[in-house]
Amino acid sequence: MSQKEIPYKIYLEEHEMPQSWYNVRADMKKKPAPLLNPGTLEPMKFEELQPVFCDELVRQELDDETPFIEIPEEIRNFYKMYRPSPLVRAYCLEKKLDTPAKIYYKFEGNNTSGSHKLNSAIAQAYYAKKQGLKGVTTETGAGQWGTALSMACSYFDLDCKVYMVKVSYEQKPFRREVMRTYGASVTPSPSETTEIGRKILQDHPGTTGSLGCAISEAVEVATGTEGYRYVLGSVLNQVLLHQSVIGLEAKAAMDKYGIKPDMIIGCAGGGSNLGGLIAPFMGEKLRGEADYQIIAVEPASCPSFTRGKYAYDFCDTGMVCPLAKMYTLGSGFIPSPNHAGGLRYHGMSSTLSELYDQGLMEARSVEQTEVFKAAEQFARVEGILPAPESSHAIRVAIDEALKCKENGEEKTILFGLTGTGYFDMVAYEKFHNGEMSDYIPTDEDLQVGFDGIPKIPGVQ
Repeated sequence: MSQKEIPYKIYLEEHEMPQSWYNVRADMKKKPAPLLNPGTLEPMKFEELQPVFCDELVRQELDDETPFIEIPEEIRNFYKMYRPSPLVRAYCLEKKLDTPAKIYYKFEGNNTSGSHKLNSAIAQAYYAKKQGLKGVTTETGAGQWGTALSMACSYFDLDCKVYMVKVSYEQKPFRREVMRTYGASVTPSPSETTEIGRKILQDHPGTTGSLGCAISEAVEVATGTEGYRYVLGSVLNQVLLHQSVIGLEAKAAMDKYGIKPDMIIGCAGGGSNLGGLIAPFMGEKLRGEADYQIIAVEPASCPSFTRGKYAYDFCDTGMVCPLAKMYTLGSGFIPSPNHAGGLRYHGMSSTLSELYDQGLMEARSVEQTEVFKAAEQFARVEGILPAPESSHAIRVAIDEALKCKENGEEKTILFGLTGTGYFDMVAYEKFHNGEMSDYIPTDEDLQVGFDGIPKIPGVQ
């Protein structure tokens, strides 16, 4: 089929939607390192994770062997409200850049939460309801995950307690109000409502918070409240599993038109969007069936991949969660308050960290003013105001398309557009007013976080 016959938007039919999630760990010869119990330094067992997470989610978290896990019918029916999501050929952007490159993006913003996060939120809420729980707790940074989870909990009539990073709580009131509209309680973190929150405020007066702080508070409340469990919107294996619907749909749509991407680009904070987008392509790469250039894009102000250390570290600032082996800046790392582009987590998914360490993917960091320039350029020609997080991927996709122009190469680029930026107008306002600045932590800044990484004899 000629390129001229490829439509602007490629939709799958309902019956072509994935029936199962794809577990990329099943095809990894070297598996991601297991979560460790911080007390015994032994791999976490099912019964140790049971008080924190829903039972079925623990099983999915620990499963390194099953390649495909069936999506329950009730979740598939919910997905049908906004899926399949479109694979879009960015013809207008290609023309604007005057590039021979062919650019595609998988758009995940066609739901009220405005992002891909709903793919996992509805799954986690489903398993909580099935287990007979009263409610769940969580953290949220930019607010996308909290928004999605509040929607999912409303659908299943579950209570939802959200701890929102304080700087985002103040900068993104509309996200906060959407969560409250769907019935969630939203608390700025760190707060006085938990023991860990009070300690963090005592140790760091006036702190604007971090995802690590919010995770600690949410876990404390979940484990201390009968009938509640904690759920997480990124980083964990179970979340990457649920998000694989993004990549499975993207690959199916491309296969339908005989398209093979040369490079796949995704933004990377904790890893949910990137892991979901690349899953089936990485599977082919692991099995030796095809090769792709896979690029993770992260903010220069929170450079877990590009400047972090690959080590066992706490997943949270309060050091109550299991230890995960990941690329990390240290659980005590708190991004600069001027950082408005999302992707604020101090570490990275263990699965993605292992793939990166094996050289199966690469990583780049970009400064936030360049990210917002790319976001504005994309919005003006493609008609979608992108989320700041997604705009990291847009930045590198544009850069790669311009390289193709310089080199006369006709590469095919696929990137993930995780969602819309309509709740991120404070950040856009700062950019347009010239009030946004770039902050790149010095080696000395990062060392403070690195000093807090636990030393585990015989492991690192």
